[in-house]
Amino acid sequence: MSNGTAGFMNGPTPIDAAPRLAVDLGLDADDLLVKRDDLMGLGGGGNKVRKLQVTMGQALDAAADVVVTTGAAQSNHARLTAAAGARVGLPVVLVLQGHAPETERGNVLLDRLFGAEIIWSGRRPPEAVADEVEHDRSRGRVHRIPFGGSSPASAEAYVRAGQEVLDQVPDVRHVVVAVGSGGTMAGLVTALGAERVLGVDTGAVPDARRTVHALMEGMRSGTQGAADSLRIDGGQVGQGYEHLAESTRAALSRAARTEGLILDPTYSGRAMAGLVSAVASGGIRPGDRTVFLHTGGLPGLFGHEAF
Repeated sequence: MSNGTAGFMNGPTPIDAAPRLAVDLGLDADDLLVKRDDLMGLGGGGNKVRKLQVTMGQALDAAADVVVTTGAAQSNHARLTAAAGARVGLPVVLVLQGHAPETERGNVLLDRLFGAEIIWSGRRPPEAVADEVEHDRSRGRVHRIPFGGSSPASAEAYVRAGQEVLDQVPDVRHVVVAVGSGGTMAGLVTALGAERVLGVDTGAVPDARRTVHALMEGMRSGTQGAADSLRIDGGQVGQGYEHLAESTRAALSRAARTEGLILDPTYSGRAMAGLVSAVASGGIRPGDRTVFLHTGGLPGLFGHEAF
């Protein structure tokens, strides 16, 4: 485990057909496929594993003594950083937004199980608290992983994922993905082009379009067009990132009842709501070969206040 990468993956993630869901949405039965990035083995799986291949590899190359990162209370990135630290033997400090819950559920329960130290930021921004941890010399060499694990370097992991999609589905017309910290969409657009990637804003950052484009500008692979060429659905945020939108609740139910496919209420559920909307509006039509990128997040379903 060196040269900026860590060994958390064993090959391409599978593609599953979703014919009943496709027909239920109004597509042809063979139009819809699901790329199962939720099935990566580390820590319960999810798209952050690909990024941690890079970011945890950088920590190892830097001979870090501890890793620190930030996130919301039910952060999938925090959970998987804790799991990655356990896998490679690096202590992990998680600075999570807000106050400690009365009962630890979902991702927070797993954070503890993986042995991470959790610091609750209270009323302060998590990034400010993480700054203090990063400069605490008593901890030794502290390696900082950014919010959501997204950086130009880690977004390159999703360039490779986009190439996987092309190998698995050469005639792909649309790839639908949640946009949180932006790295997943940035990599996919770099690999596939802006016209084939539909990002669904989850409200994790103030300006999803600007965030994705800034990551693309910093990548070795270079940009694929201007910021305004990005396809981003901003209509699924609802009352905010931490709240369950009704369109998301309906999409969660639809995927579960037609395919036995479990989504999460923050990311993949919103992405599915975006897919529903795109089909209803004609942005995705019958005959369009479409890949839904399942970014994982199942533990968050059991930690969300609405469930």
